Amino acid sequence: MPIIKILPHPEYCPNGAEVSASAGTSICEALLDNKINIEHACDMSAACTTCHVIVRQGFASLNELDETEEDLLDRAWGLEPNSRLSCQAILAQTDVTVEIPKYSINHAKEVH
Repeated sequence: MPIIKILPHPEYCPNGAEVSASAGTSICEALLDNKINIEHACDMSAACTTCHVIVRQGFASLNELDETEEDLLDRAWGLEPNSRLSCQAILAQTDVTVEIPKYSINHAKEVH
């Protein structure tokens, strides 16, 4: 089972975290399954950029980006060459390290 290392993020996991998930699982699903409540305003349908992550290690092991994801990423805050929508980034057998950007573009985020 691959391990996802999440770098510290002030809101979602202040101390960072490591979670394991089955190959074939999206990074977003794995984070949510492990109580790291990353934003996913479109319910993981590849229609927004709120689940944007930057893959610091293991990028090449993920499935390839499709045209829809590439187009959406162009609108993501803090876009980098190793950016992915976590709902579309499917794990293989390799461990990955991800950084959740400090900001996301979500005009409808609810404040609790």
